[in-house]
Amino acid sequence: MRAVRITADGVYRAALGGAAALVFAVVALIVYETGRGAGLSIRTFGLGFLTSTAWDPVTEKFGALPYIYGTLVSSALALLIAVPLGIGTAVYLAEIAHRRWGAIVSFVIELLAAIPSIVYGVWGFFVLAPWLRNGLEPWMIQNFGFLPFFRGAPFGIGMLNAGIVLAIMVVPTIVSISREVLLATPRSLREAALALGATRAEAIGVAVDAARPGILGAVILALGRALGETMAVTMVIGNTNRISLSLLDPGATMSSIIANEFTEATSPLYVSALIEIALVLFAVTIVVNGLARLLVLWATGGRRAVAAAA
Repeated sequence: MRAVRITADGVYRAALGGAAALVFAVVALIVYETGRGAGLSIRTFGLGFLTSTAWDPVTEKFGALPYIYGTLVSSALALLIAVPLGIGTAVYLAEIAHRRWGAIVSFVIELLAAIPSIVYGVWGFFVLAPWLRNGLEPWMIQNFGFLPFFRGAPFGIGMLNAGIVLAIMVVPTIVSISREVLLATPRSLREAALALGATRAEAIGVAVDAARPGILGAVILALGRALGETMAVTMVIGNTNRISLSLLDPGATMSSIIANEFTEATSPLYVSALIEIALVLFAVTIVVNGLARLLVLWATGGRRAVAAAA
């Protein structure tokens, strides 16, 4: 028999392969445990759990649709605010601002990512909510109340507050990654554009287009955090079981309902319904991020470099 020769490279490769396989094993274990815990709810409600708006622990009638809606709307609103702000800031810091000034401002922005989410929740409740209730929301109702998105009473606590807080939380991710990608873009692209007669803005546009896969990857990471954020959203979204087109009305997300009611669940079916919501949140996160990855491939023409950027 031939002796198997063990080399340092072989051990290193096997260790890295084991680490990669461990990630998949952890994900599979999470799916297995949440699926096992949600089994009672799945057998009781079936697919109707995803389409029902009922949530009554007394009669043990549960449905996840309002929380799925709240999760998707709050995340979409956060990205609507954060993406233009984050990409614009990254372009300014990488292309226009002095390099030393850009490094200082980037460091300060990255510090925002280190702030605990509960601090954002406290700020949103005690600072942002009064300003929205007394200032912005009455103005929106007065000037845009004919639209269904701005109807209702100025509570200050609701979907708009949650979207703004989430936007502030994900902006550092978009700014830091987008700036690094832009700085890594070859300067020869800008110089070539300027040599061909392009303006400064057009040369920056060339650099942004070259960095597009990395920027879209930063947006995907920001979306992942917005979908799963818990404490900050729980404190400012209002936590009501309803679906409303108005951004001024209170709502709830899948993570907020779990945080609010898991410790109060008193029956096996109640606990199982909350665990099923966790399973649905996991599935929604995978589906949304998968669709975002397909969007990256479509927007970049399927270039191989996208796989590394996203």
